[in-house]
Parts: sequence; structure tokens; C-alpha cells
Amino acid sequence: MTTTVSMPSVSNEQLPMDQIQKRVTAEEWAVRTDLAATYRLVALYGWDDMIFTHLSARVPGPENHFLINPYGFLFDEITASSLVKIDLEGNVVLDNGHPVNSAGFTIHSAIHGASESAHAVMHCHSNDGVAVSCMQGGLLALSQTACVIHRDVAYHDYEGVALNPEEKARLIADMGDKHILILRNHGTLTVGSTVAECFLRLYYLERACTYQVKAMSGGELVLPAEEAVSSTAELGSIPGVIGQIGDLAWPALLRKLDRNNPGYSK
Repeated sequence: MTTTVSMPSVSNEQLPMDQIQKRVTAEEWAVRTDLAATYRLVALYGWDDMIFTHLSARVPGPENHFLINPYGFLFDEITASSLVKIDLEGNVVLDNGHPVNSAGFTIHSAIHGASESAHAVMHCHSNDGVAVSCMQGGLLALSQTACVIHRDVAYHDYEGVALNPEEKARLIADMGDKHILILRNHGTLTVGSTVAECFLRLYYLERACTYQVKAMSGGELVLPAEEAVSSTAELGSIPGVIGQIGDLAWPALLRKLDRNNPGYSK
């Protein structure tokens, strides 16, 4: 169970959602559109958890503002204008009348505040992601997909619902320089320099978790040779590779979404 955070608004008026695009820059609207699309894609792939969990993206500019989902919306109905813009202290910067999940604010403000390169942060409670987060060995280098991200995974122990601001420092310390965090007994989290890069990491992570859960239910496992794991992980660790693949895949993902659940760019 999560609660609604009470956040003071620093805007002078509450704007109807059809007025939001007129009050933001073209750069911000592009990020809003990509993030709203990501919410719809997470729902399309079945990684959502009703109105819970959260994806965020930094608004272009020096103010350290970021966008997050309006609490109470299903992921498959989120739009660019319904996203809520807040600052690192939890103030609503552009009021569109929607509240924010307080646990979402705690986790996402911690990561956005700790790294200027953390432009997008995605956190899920998927069935297989949570299952792997409960396993003693965590994510195994079992499938090719898991091997690609093998060197980029960190772990954070469960401390209860993320409402305690003091947990922020421990979460950031556990994540270190990694881009993937498995929240023990809780779920999955990825970070990226763009929305597309962050989503691709989430895709790899969620697929790897699904492969592991299915493989472990089928009997004795066959693990790849260490040399194969190392060479695949090295490929996945090359700077920029995940981002390049993400950029390549993103237009195709938007086309898929336009066929299955259009309307995210409103």
C-alpha cells in the first residue's frame, strides 16, 4: 500500500490538461510524449501493477525538474499532458490537478538528485521481476539477455514501503555506478540517459527475469561457460551500445504502440 504525497504547488494556477502543451517548451513536450509512450508500453508488455510503480524523466533545463505519473491513473491511459512535473523537494511545478505517489517521489528524486546523467528512471513490480528479486542468487547469467546486462546489475535490500527519506542515501550507495537495480523483495529499476535507453535496459532486465523464472521451473539448469558470459557482458558494457540500440528500437516501439494503444501524445 502506498499513500498520496501532499505537495505544495509553486504554480499560481491549476491548468486544464489541454493547456499543458502551450505552457511547456517543445523539448519538454518531446520528453513528455516519450515518457507517456513508455507507460503505455510497460502496460502493453504486462509489467504494470495497476496504478502503482512509476517511471520518470528529467525535464530539459537546469532546474532539476522531473515528470512522473499522476497517482490514480492506469499506465495504459497516461498521456503527455497528464504527467506531473515536480522538483527534487516534491513541489509541484506545473499543476494539472493530479497527485503523486509518495513512494515514487522518494525513489525517483533520490536518483535524479544524485546523477545529472540519470535522465530517465523506471521502476516496476512485474511478476517475474519481483520473483527474481526474492531469489537468494538474484539475476543469474543464465540467458544471453541476462549476460548482456550481467556487469550492470546492483542490489538494494528491502526496507519497507519507500516513504523514509533516509533510505535515499542507502539506495544511491547500493546502486553505485550501475544502471540496473534489483530492489530485493520489491521489484526492478533501470536508469538511462534517455527514455529510449532506459526502456531498453528495462526490456532486457524483464526478459532476463522471465527466462530465469521459466528455466528454473523446468528442472536442472545449464549455465553458459564463463568465457561466454564474460564476452557477452563486455559487449553490453561498451559505452553507448545500449543507447544506440535503444534509439534504433524506439521508433519501432512507437509504431507498435500507435497500432495497439494510440493517444499517448495528447
